[in-house]
Amino acid sequence: MEKQKKRKRMFVIGVAMIVIGAGVLGFFAYRKVSRELYLRRLLKENINFEVPCLDIKVPVLEGTDSKTLQVSAGHFEGTGSLGKGNYCICGHNSTVYAEIFNDLDQIKIGDEMYIVSADNEHTRYKYVVTEYKTVQPGDTWVLDDFGDDRLTVISCTDDGKNRQVVVGIRT
Repeated sequence: MEKQKKRKRMFVIGVAMIVIGAGVLGFFAYRKVSRELYLRRLLKENINFEVPCLDIKVPVLEGTDSKTLQVSAGHFEGTGSLGKGNYCICGHNSTVYAEIFNDLDQIKIGDEMYIVSADNEHTRYKYVVTEYKTVQPGDTWVLDDFGDDRLTVISCTDDGKNRQVVVGIRT
């Protein structure tokens, strides 16, 4: 009799663990699918930044506040416009936040980057990487207009102490 009660208890606990496990997995699957659908919508409705050799394709939203950078790259207000001036964007290099630019340190001089407009023509602006450097967080001169048409991409270094800067000149 005691053995049957123990088996029944173990069976109930096992079923409960399976149900709880399935619920947890379902929750994370729902979050993953929701994020993916949201990202696809952002890609469809906004400017996109692409680095084909690094398999990077992310939406670019206006502004660099934390909410924007959790889901996309952000365009620094007051810097260039599409295809003109110094169009500056930034994004996270982090496993905690959006992992947008985790591979940015693998970019090479001569690699191609693109900004794709959100209009019906989906105009592609091609930039060729000419510089990769590390700067201090306060070095805002990288946002200045240099008199040419360039794309400046900024992200944290792996340790978060400095900023990696990639510059591409429009071709």
